[in-house]
Amino acid sequence: MARSHTFHYVLMLMPALILVTLFNIYPMSGIVLAFKHFNPTEGIWGSPWAGLDHFESIVQSSESKQILKNTLVISVLKMITMLIVPVVFALLLNEVRIHWLKRSVQTIVYLPHFLSWVVIAGIMREALGLDGVVNSMLQAWFGLEAQMFLGSNVWFRPILILSNVWKEFGFSTIIYLAALTSINPALYEAADIDGANRFQKMKHITIPGISMTIVLLATLSLQGILNAGFDQVFNLYNVLVYETADIIDTYIYRSGLVSFQYEAATAIGFINSVISMLLIIITYWLAYRFAKYRIF
Repeated sequence: MARSHTFHYVLMLMPALILVTLFNIYPMSGIVLAFKHFNPTEGIWGSPWAGLDHFESIVQSSESKQILKNTLVISVLKMITMLIVPVVFALLLNEVRIHWLKRSVQTIVYLPHFLSWVVIAGIMREALGLDGVVNSMLQAWFGLEAQMFLGSNVWFRPILILSNVWKEFGFSTIIYLAALTSINPALYEAADIDGANRFQKMKHITIPGISMTIVLLATLSLQGILNAGFDQVFNLYNVLVYETADIIDTYIYRSGLVSFQYEAATAIGFINSVISMLLIIITYWLAYRFAKYRIF
């Protein structure tokens, strides 16, 4: 009897399970490339074994160290800004008493989240180009020379961070605004009776009321510390900024699909996947430890 009641659920899951198996699980067998000297004529399984040679080359390479540094710097800066900006904006927006204005601003800042980085990169290339609107304004208003913003190792990282904040902070803001609605209004009423001003209520009621949400999101963000945003970087960077912009994912792409160094690309991807899995385990443990959040 139980089987008849659950069979249709299993049947509904089958297409998804088949897709996951074909596109996520089966391709993992290609990890063996990291331990091979790949020869296209002999195929993956017929190619001779290389042992840990590719991993040793990666560890000893100065280029790999620079790529890891770039990835960590960009990821950490994104994590910090995406923690501070949405919280501050949510607190400020929560103080707005005109409901239609509050809703309108909330919608407007949320819209960039739905834009593709391909579209945003195209807009930024036009705006920040030598003949773009930014350089035109700098020349007309301040008499400054035109800057290659997307070709400068000084400007490229700040542009990455600021454009990421502009695109994504609206989504995180909604999460914090939802958390603000769970605060008991009686606390604010008691604070009004005691003569507390808005700043004091924000300091002693609002921020402590969403502190667990802040801790939870900050903890969960740690799992993406090796994910600096392939889509964004790939669509914006160029050879002039490899020194500060080349991250693990873009290096894997160039090594494997451009330079045809399949073994090295697979080895780096394997290391990245193992570390990412460990980070996911640690972050979920920390989320349960400090915020009592768990999936299973």
